[in-house]
Amino acid sequence: MRILPRRGRVSLAGQASSVLLCAILMTACAGEGGASPAPAAGQRAVLGHTLSGNYLAARHAQAANSDAAAADFLLAALAKSPDDLFLLQRAHNALLSDGRVAEAAKLAQRMPASGHGNDLGAITRAVDAIKSGRYPEVASILKADGANQLLAVLLRTWALQGAGKSDQALAALKAIKGEEAGASLYHLHAALLHDAAGRKTEAAAEARAAVAGDGVPPVRTVQLAGAILVRAGAAAEAEALYRRAGEGYGAEDTGSLAELLQALPATANPAKPVMASAADGAAEALFQASGALAQKEVRDGALMVGKLGLYLKPNFPFLQMFVGELLDAAGRPADANLVYAGIDRTSPLSWQARLARAENLNRMDRFADAEKELRAMAAERPDDPHALLLLGDMLRQRERFVEAVPVYDQAIALKEPLPQRYWRVLYARGIALERAKLWPRAEADFVRALEMEPDQPLVLNYLGYSWVEQGERLEEAQDMIRRAVELRPNDGFIVDSLGWVYYRLGKKAEAVVQLERAVELQPEDPVINDHLGDAYWAVGRQREANFQWRAALGLDPEPELKAELERKLQGVIREANAVRQ
Repeated sequence: MRILPRRGRVSLAGQASSVLLCAILMTACAGEGGASPAPAAGQRAVLGHTLSGNYLAARHAQAANSDAAAADFLLAALAKSPDDLFLLQRAHNALLSDGRVAEAAKLAQRMPASGHGNDLGAITRAVDAIKSGRYPEVASILKADGANQLLAVLLRTWALQGAGKSDQALAALKAIKGEEAGASLYHLHAALLHDAAGRKTEAAAEARAAVAGDGVPPVRTVQLAGAILVRAGAAAEAEALYRRAGEGYGAEDTGSLAELLQALPATANPAKPVMASAADGAAEALFQASGALAQKEVRDGALMVGKLGLYLKPNFPFLQMFVGELLDAAGRPADANLVYAGIDRTSPLSWQARLARAENLNRMDRFADAEKELRAMAAERPDDPHALLLLGDMLRQRERFVEAVPVYDQAIALKEPLPQRYWRVLYARGIALERAKLWPRAEADFVRALEMEPDQPLVLNYLGYSWVEQGERLEEAQDMIRRAVELRPNDGFIVDSLGWVYYRLGKKAEAVVQLERAVELQPEDPVINDHLGDAYWAVGRQREANFQWRAALGLDPEPELKAELERKLQGVIREANAVRQ
């Protein structure tokens, strides 16, 4: 399970409308170009002596994903021009991205109250006031208008709750009740406020409203609503809610979500309010705002708002996981791993965070560390296949196919009989087996995967292409690959397979048509270019064949294909010399 949508998984970040802060943060997070090395991790930036030098260095640091260095350079530039609103905004934003919220709040005090996208500064000031218990200040900082109305209402509401004004907090919350984007937020936060005030019956009623409707609620909402129901004495109803959510998500889940839902009953504490403090409630609102921004692809803004939430509630596994995934999406795996490492091991999300951390170690070319972590996790939970599956994928992607096979074998043995969604695992193991030259077992995995998912184009293509390469069952392979092309007509690799089966069946002209299209779709693949060269040669278009083979040779082919291309090109040269003689 991922909090941030990725690889087709469920979006679990929150239920707030994406208009929550987008208008503000699209302005506040305007990108800045440039590319230059930033200080290495753990090293402080060497500051310049001029405004322009520090500003340019900040832009370079931001391009290199170094928020700490960017913030330091911008602060140095701002010291040269303290009243420059442009520098003030960017220094503030860089500090937020780096998690230095207290410093950002000091800068925000100097920013105008409105205009030029500066409402983010007001949000920072309000968050800092809540953190410090200065609740009365929040209402004067955040006005009840502008593009951030939903978040402003929620922050003001929790500030009133923090000041001991529960009834006024509920009254303030009603400002979003009638808005389409705020209705679900209203019910959730009303439930949390009633629960904090000890009104368990009212809290349970609002919790039911928060998870009502045809769609499946976000998992965090399910968790909160279930905990409130448990506190209201409706534990059986909470269990039913968890089961219903699990069924709703099950089609896209690979196991970790089901595990989280199973762990939810233990997360509910009947003796304590679900939100321990006003800061916790405000952090919840910031989590939802961050999720809304990410859904709108305003990821820099989502990260800043997420860091504000963690400033209020550092031990917030859902938000920690989300911020880690935002950093992953920004190409910052080392920073993401620092956040993942901070997730409490008692949290149901800790296991997913450890898997994500191992995945990042692999991306950082620290495969040995990733493998060590995943094997330790597999030993820690000998009945859980997920660490082994991830390790198998890493080995396969690194073309260590012989090593990948037993890892997949061990993982698959834990899940027999396999659920339908495990066609993907059979497909992955089938690839490893085929590349390890264990074809009978590979073929069995592909056939079994198709029994689970008969119209899966990836499996249809791989099995069909493998049969073509081996000169087996060509007519059946042709039908399978045609079906795969129907399902994914713009996949260059699958279109190449169809062209190649035509070539092997002697349908050379038809092969040229399909292979030309495959090269258009996937021009950088050496195998596809080689196939088109072969088809051109077969229909008498020798010059074009020569061009395609040379193109394939320039695309870094694997050694075996490289040798074959050189052989073909040498043959062309010999033939040309013979003609000239």
